[in-house]
Order: sequence, then structure tokens, then C-alpha cells
Amino acid sequence: MKHPIQDIEYAEYLFDKFYSIGSTENGGVTRLGYTAVEDEMHEVFVALGKEKGYESYTDEVGNTYIYNPACKSDEDDEYYLVASHLDSVVEGGRYDGVSGIIAGLLLLEWAKRDGLEIPIRVGAMRCEESSNFGRSTIGSGLITKEVYKHDIGEAVNREGKTLSEVFKERGYNMEPKRIQGVKEYLELHIEQGKVLEEYDDSIGIVTTVAGPRRFRIYIKGSAEHSGATPMGMRSDALCAASELILEIEEIGKDESIYQSVATVGTVKVSPNALNVIPGEVTLGVDMRGIDSASLDRMEARLKSACKKICEKRKVKYYREKTSDIPPIAMSMDVQQKLLRAAKKLRIPHRSMISGAGHDAMSFANICETGMVFIPCAKGISHNKKEFATIESICDGAQVIYEHFKEEMEV
Repeated sequence: MKHPIQDIEYAEYLFDKFYSIGSTENGGVTRLGYTAVEDEMHEVFVALGKEKGYESYTDEVGNTYIYNPACKSDEDDEYYLVASHLDSVVEGGRYDGVSGIIAGLLLLEWAKRDGLEIPIRVGAMRCEESSNFGRSTIGSGLITKEVYKHDIGEAVNREGKTLSEVFKERGYNMEPKRIQGVKEYLELHIEQGKVLEEYDDSIGIVTTVAGPRRFRIYIKGSAEHSGATPMGMRSDALCAASELILEIEEIGKDESIYQSVATVGTVKVSPNALNVIPGEVTLGVDMRGIDSASLDRMEARLKSACKKICEKRKVKYYREKTSDIPPIAMSMDVQQKLLRAAKKLRIPHRSMISGAGHDAMSFANICETGMVFIPCAKGISHNKKEFATIESICDGAQVIYEHFKEEMEV
């Protein structure tokens, strides 16, 4: 879709304002949740709103909202919340999260330009990524009272502080009031996969967000001298872990027909010395899917594999489930409206699942919720090579805007 040059220039201006914040020597960005760098991102967000005459406010957990006061609804009126996040993973890319914020600011600009009093609020959710506290969607999860945020106050950041301690220092509230008045929650995000690019589609309308089940598996063998201990007398924790890693890959392959995946994303070896047999290994396991029965089967097979492999290799193990979030469907009504908008605009599109988690998951149980995906080059994300075009951001924003305009006409 061809966009007016002023829209492209405005979107580029917005992107450039965020560009250098949290930049690293390797070319990526590190903008961890509830840090000074994420604070700076939110400050820029507010400043961009002020340039256009918008007002802002911050909720009890630090999420930031911008709105056009000329279109602000009364206290009891509903509004559209268009939101995403401004934090990143370590050495991440510049489009994850930020694209959705740019889209929201474009929507405010278009509504103002066209004289449409659409009650839009653009929200920047805190700490969507799990990189700092080992928990994701913290800001959105707290204000929507999601039950899977158990023990979140004891989550520890990279500096060794608990979330409760960080909140106390910042004056935030671990038990905030539930957000009110949201008519619909809409989020634009880069796909973080290759589907749209492979099929040459410009827009993805999300049907379901895959539910993650995550585990930590602790394997304990015996750390002995690698030269003095005969092969038949070893209890090598890393060898046991290696077998388990390959079995987890097979579990994921077998369940892939149900669009499930299984990954060992982290491996910690101790003592991690060349001349010492690995005595302890900790694995981080991430299983995801949109079919609860498939997730159940994968978890059962993981449990069986741990027992079988560790008994065979004479090592001990402990398995801990660290996360269990069910697959979450987006609103069918919103999906249909977004599909209709994309069709009207003649933008190539498709319905698709999201394998990654997003703030939209937190809102699905309290309001009508929808997500729009745009392509990212080669499906690369959480990486300095992450890239999406400004035109794609405008495409996605236009689909949401067309939906809003149709809503106003009803």
C-alpha cells in the first residue's frame, strides 16, 4: 500500500527518537524492564506526545499512556487501547515493541488530522520481555490481574533485586487496581517469524497466541578429575543433559503437526572447567503450542525422559515448572473486523497464530482483543539484525485505523 510522504516521514522521525537509547557496542540495544534505560524510552514517548499537544499519565505499575485531550472519553466511557512495549531483550533489535508504539502514535495523528473524535489511548507496557526478571508481560499482567503472575514479587532481576524491592524503591504498587474502561485492546507487532515474508503477505491477523510451558531441569552428577576418573566410573551431568536435549527436540518434532514447539534455550554447566567432569547442569526448557492436549503430551514425555535418562546415567535430577500459560485466543469479532479492513484496503493478508507471547495475552480475558502482525526481514527478531520497514508499520496501522473508522460509522 502506498502511503503519503508525510506519514512515512513522521514514522521515521518517531523511530529515530528511540533509535540510540540503550545502544550497545555490538550494534543492538539493551533496554531491560524497570531500569533507567526503559525509563528513558518512556520519557521520550511522553515527549513525543507533548509535541502534538497530547496528555499523558502513568499507572500504578509504571505503564505510560498518551491520549488526545480533545477526544478523551468521560470517566465511565470506554476507549480503544492501542499498546505495546518499549523494553527489549539483551542485545535485541529496535523494532520489537517500538513498532507498535509508532503505530499507536500514527493513529492519534490520523484521527486528529481527519477530525475524528476516536477515543484512542496509546499505551507503553512495562517489562514485556523476560530478560530482566525471568517473567514476561509484567506491566500488562499486573493491571489485568492475570492469575499466572504467581510469586512475581519474588522474581529477581540481573542486579539481584526482587521485583517487590524495585517497586518499593520506585513507589509502584504490586497490587494495583484492575484497568477499567478498555473497549478493545489492539497491538501491532513484528511477526518474529518468516510466514508473512514466505507467503508475500503484508499483514497477519492473529487468531491465537501460543501458550508457553517452561521448565528448569537441574541435573546433578559428580564433578571429578577428567584424567583420573575411568569412563565406566563417571556420573557426567552434561552427558545426561545432552541426551535429554536431543529427546526434547524429538518431542517437539513429533508434536509439530499440532503447531507445537520445544526448545532448550539455556544450558548452565558447573564447574565448567576443561579438566573437570561436569558435576551439575541446569537446563531452561521452553515448550509452546496452541493445543492444550499437545502441551500435556509434551510435558508428560519430558517427565518420562528425565526419569529414564537420569536413572540410566546414574545422576539425580529435579524438574521445576516455572511458567504455565494456556493458549489464548484473540477475539473472533475483532479478527473479522481487521480482516475486513485489510481486504477493503487491498493489503495482502492472512490469519495466523503467534508463537511468541505478547501483552495482548494479558488483556484477552477482560476486553475484546486483537493483534496485527507485520513482516520482519528473514523472520529475525531478538537480534541486532531485526528489521521491518516503515511502510509495513504504516500498513498495519492503516488496517487498525480503517477498523476504527468503521466502528465510528456504526
